[in-house]
Amino acid sequence: MTLSSTSRTDVNRTAILAHLGAQGPASRAELARLLGVSPALVTQLSRDLLADGLIEELDRSTVSGGGRPGRLLGLASAGLSAIGVKVAPDHVAFVEVGLGGNVLRSAVEDFDAVSPLAASKLVERLRAFIAAPTGDRILGIGVGLPGTVVEQGVGVVDSTQLRWSQVPLGATLRRALDLPVVVENNVNALSVAEKLFGQGRGFDDFLVVTIGNGIGAGVIAGGSILRGRAGGAGDIGHVPVVADGPLCQCGNHGCLEALIGQGALVSAARAAGVIEGYEGIDQLRAAADAGDERAQAIFASAARLLGRVLAGVVNVLDPELVVLLGEGVEAWRHWEGTFEPALRASLVPGKRGVAVTVETWRDDRWAQGAAALVLATPFDSDGIAGEQGRLVRERLVATAEAL
Repeated sequence: MTLSSTSRTDVNRTAILAHLGAQGPASRAELARLLGVSPALVTQLSRDLLADGLIEELDRSTVSGGGRPGRLLGLASAGLSAIGVKVAPDHVAFVEVGLGGNVLRSAVEDFDAVSPLAASKLVERLRAFIAAPTGDRILGIGVGLPGTVVEQGVGVVDSTQLRWSQVPLGATLRRALDLPVVVENNVNALSVAEKLFGQGRGFDDFLVVTIGNGIGAGVIAGGSILRGRAGGAGDIGHVPVVADGPLCQCGNHGCLEALIGQGALVSAARAAGVIEGYEGIDQLRAAADAGDERAQAIFASAARLLGRVLAGVVNVLDPELVVLLGEGVEAWRHWEGTFEPALRASLVPGKRGVAVTVETWRDDRWAQGAAALVLATPFDSDGIAGEQGRLVRERLVATAEAL
């Protein structure tokens, strides 16, 4: 197998750890088959992981297809973990995950991102979550949020949803908690988790599209996350759709997000008398579930527009797979009837067969994505995480040697 970049190697090494952590011991041949890479590559990568003390050869062996026994590999550092944080305008979610990506514990708390004290309040909540006894060794903290982060390892945030401008979140958390911290756009973080643990495993080119408060996309190209010049690649929520359309939170008019984000759907439902002025997306979904044709029409119109815009993205990027998820998929049965026809009709002929999968949504999935940033960081040969990647790797090797 010819690797297209060092980051492909990074993903494969992390995927080996993820599989061993989530599924238990496996032979080199099993890993090659399950991860879709050559046996020679698995042998090379496992040699490196053995040298770093992250995996170990077990006394047990397995026989497959009549061949000679293959020694099983297992995690040598099962006690290591990472913290993931999802920051939203009105709440924050925390998870602790093991080296294989399995969620060990989680918590969700109310949070006011607009408050001038938001950063210090986040430190307090995060410190309390970390202090909970689990017996695991924390490698670092990953933070995912709706916004632009130029460098993961620096973590200066601009976010229209959170109303943050040049907030030095990474430095604030590192100084207060004395742990490595990487910060990333939440959809990019979610895409990393999909590549390591989810529907994207085994695919080198796919899109992760989220619908909810905002509309976003993460782009995995050649096995790596595509970040763009300043970390803002995939921001499809701000594709201009309607000239002189409704005002978007970004300051422009007629963006996709301003037309089909949850805020836009709720506004349309209130204007149509489907829900009361104090009600929100949950009540709109309940009305659609109960058969209210006006509510169903609001979702159907949004789905039609999403399908057409997403078709343009697929035509440009040519992915193997599109993964749809986010809070909005809880109402997917009211989207799918118009989404699929709109998408397929707007794709060029050679791309009309692109696979689309809708993933069941859990709020802690965002935070698991943020934790995946830390789990991928030790093998970040491309240096996306900068100095924080080096610090995570030092902690990883040091704690592995101490076990």
